[in-house]
Amino acid sequence: MGLSRKERVFVALLGIAAASGLTMLLLILVKATNVFLPADTKFGIVFDAGSSHTSLFVYQWPANKEKDTGVVSQTLACQIEGPGISSYASDPTQAGESLKSCLEEALALIPRTQHQETPTFLGATAGMRLLSQKNSSQARDILAAVSLTLSKSPVDFWGAEILAGQDEGAFGWITINYVLGMLLKYSSGQWILPEDRMLVGALDLGGASTQISFVPQGPILNQSSQVTFRLYGANYSIYTHSYLCFGRDQVLIRLLAELAQQNSSEPRVQHPCYHNGYQATLSLAPVYESPCVHTTDSLNFTQNLTVEGTGNPRDCVAALRNLFNFSSCKDQDCAFNGVYQPPVYGQFYAFSNFYYTFHFLNLTSRQPLNIVNDTVWKFCQTPWKLVEASYPGQERWLRDYCASGLYILVLLLEGYKFSEETWPNIQFQKQAGGMDIGWTLGYMLNLTGMIPAEAPTQWRAQSYSIWTAGVVFAVLTLVAIIGAAAVQLFWTQD
Repeated sequence: MGLSRKERVFVALLGIAAASGLTMLLLILVKATNVFLPADTKFGIVFDAGSSHTSLFVYQWPANKEKDTGVVSQTLACQIEGPGISSYASDPTQAGESLKSCLEEALALIPRTQHQETPTFLGATAGMRLLSQKNSSQARDILAAVSLTLSKSPVDFWGAEILAGQDEGAFGWITINYVLGMLLKYSSGQWILPEDRMLVGALDLGGASTQISFVPQGPILNQSSQVTFRLYGANYSIYTHSYLCFGRDQVLIRLLAELAQQNSSEPRVQHPCYHNGYQATLSLAPVYESPCVHTTDSLNFTQNLTVEGTGNPRDCVAALRNLFNFSSCKDQDCAFNGVYQPPVYGQFYAFSNFYYTFHFLNLTSRQPLNIVNDTVWKFCQTPWKLVEASYPGQERWLRDYCASGLYILVLLLEGYKFSEETWPNIQFQKQAGGMDIGWTLGYMLNLTGMIPAEAPTQWRAQSYSIWTAGVVFAVLTLVAIIGAAAVQLFWTQD
């Protein structure tokens, strides 16, 4: 006896379901290919605790690195309100408290699931180097306070320490060459080492120190001035030196102290670097608290000092030169204070206070040296009342731009030995490639070499056409099964 019509339909639907289901399974198993999804993004936080202020930077990079170094980009820059942490010597806990607002902003940006694996570092620069010389216990208390704050936060705290001047210069060099694409560039779908690259030098002028870093044309004859490192599979060797007490703020303090000592019998100073008509009464005590200032017994530090500006750039330059020791250099491979330096070579980027001073003076467009000199001198000779009227709202630093501008010229031309021919090689910049220029990015690039890379996640996937066919057969299988069930349940027997 043959199958009934109901039974024939039921068997047919089951056959279709089985065939389409088998086809779908084959498509999934046989046509699937291995694909690698990108690894997760890593984040890092660096605090730049400078002499005059502290900044926080958040960086990110793909976890699968390029030749053991991360491809890092900046995602946040946050300037912390208040002075540098070295100013909290009398109340160290406030140094730690000051970091919290920017830290909260950083944690809001980084996914919560990655907070505990986000390396966080605080590097203190020349302001804390000076405080450590003056009072090492106060410096330790401040570092302990900021460490306590950061260790309580949900991050991977790597420490808070005073950065060596040589490291500050080297990391600044890494930063500027990285953001300019000199260390790595993207070409034809991959990251490669640039072939025709011109490595640039770095000039950094902070509040308490200044750094020069570059690759000289010849060998580096003094090994203590040489720093070597490896990035993206390539080795680098640069000259770098940091001059403590030659930062902008400390030079202004030293200059005032020098003028006061020359007229120690009078509580009044004629200041050639302040504009004619400027007058102020200052306390001597804060001036002589700086380790950069060498005191004399004849001065009464408790007295006030009346400072009158004369607006004389020639005398100002002469006073600034007295802060250098040029006579200690006996050969051409020497900068000042007896410090070895090979001749400057190549292009240079000048940032920090180099940029801020020349930006104010409208001198960041690579003007010729004679134009720069004329501009600074004319500004110095401008009466104070006219300067005040021309720059409202900028009173805090206004009196110091003349001295800063002339100091930069003395430092670059007579200190670092730039000339009229090499002056055009200097660019004054705050940012490059959308990122701030400073030591923090270079530090983070170097740090990525110590953080293990993560392999991309392996998955099995189909092409779009195979995936579409699989969906069609899946739907056909489901319809056939539902149809077979419906036949069995609702079709009455013949």
